Amino acid sequence: MLNFTRLSAAFMLCSSLIFSQGFKTSVTAKEGKEFPKTDADGKAKFKVYFPDAKSVILEGGDGMQNMEFITTKDKEGFWNISTSPLETGFHYYWFNVDGKRTNDPNTELYFECGQPTSGIEINSGEDFFLTKKVKHGRIINDSLYSVVTQGQRNFKVYLPPGYGTGKFPVLYLYHGTGEDITGWGKQGHLGAILDNLFAEKKATEMIVVMDHGVALTPEEEKRPDDYPRTVLSSQNIDRIMVRELISYIEKKYKTNGKRAVAGLSRGSYQALLIGSRHPELFSAIGAFSPVIYEGTATQPFKELPIGNLLTTKHKPYLFIGIGSKESGRFQDFNKTLTTYLNENHYPYVPYKSPGTYHEWLTWRRCLYQFAQKIFR
Repeated sequence: MLNFTRLSAAFMLCSSLIFSQGFKTSVTAKEGKEFPKTDADGKAKFKVYFPDAKSVILEGGDGMQNMEFITTKDKEGFWNISTSPLETGFHYYWFNVDGKRTNDPNTELYFECGQPTSGIEINSGEDFFLTKKVKHGRIINDSLYSVVTQGQRNFKVYLPPGYGTGKFPVLYLYHGTGEDITGWGKQGHLGAILDNLFAEKKATEMIVVMDHGVALTPEEEKRPDDYPRTVLSSQNIDRIMVRELISYIEKKYKTNGKRAVAGLSRGSYQALLIGSRHPELFSAIGAFSPVIYEGTATQPFKELPIGNLLTTKHKPYLFIGIGSKESGRFQDFNKTLTTYLNENHYPYVPYKSPGTYHEWLTWRRCLYQFAQKIFR
């Protein structure tokens, strides 16, 4: 009987160890931190120290809306949260601590909703955006003074591994609402995606300019933060692109005169606006999770001159991507755009990211597909 008890205890201990080993520290955790953790099923565990809190509630982005979780507080003041499986992809999250939005002190922070925010990655099993043993490009900071907005504009520039050996085409790339110029490089893993594509000879080496997605004069910044202001800001970005940014980039960097423009969410609107206004300047346009602002039932493209593409002799390659699980709002935008293009026989390449929401795995996949087709 004693041996059986010892055997049972040993079995329980091993089972406990096996279970705990199923969870691995998230790639978004700060160095030296154990939590958050995820397992192969997408379940997550969080452990945060809020000793004086009365309530701690886990909240997050689209991919965390359907989760269930269990929360306990131990005697040391740590809150332990275990979730049901989360959706595959990258998700912003935070804790509601006694009514106050609070970041997880264990994770790296990513700029979202106009502020630094915690993030967690639920593994998709893909490696196209992971850093590999290949030649690496580099991302540098740059800026210019804009006459359009009467101020300095910061942006980031990705230079490919072969930069310095010749001249390269340029992709102008925009982020989404509430994010900034760090998004594509940090949570978007642009550098690794392109480095890997170039190493595999699947894409033409290119420079990428990650421009800021807001452009307002000091006076315009006083306007209400609504769709009309977003349209105005986007129109300013178009002016900056044509009057200032392209010339700045092509004077300072080794470029060959070939260009493409793309963006995600709000950035997709900006890419479509710029590309359709100036099809002679861009050989390709990428709309990732397309958005259309200020349209009406009778004029869905009232503020977006997409019709220019139908009449110009220039026919930019057009890529339209969306996550299969994105909300109805984005699905409707996508349908409005693709229906119009189909009815008017304008060629485009549709892409649907399987199993993803309005989040970074969708946009990484879009970039991966788009980059292989441009500048060929």
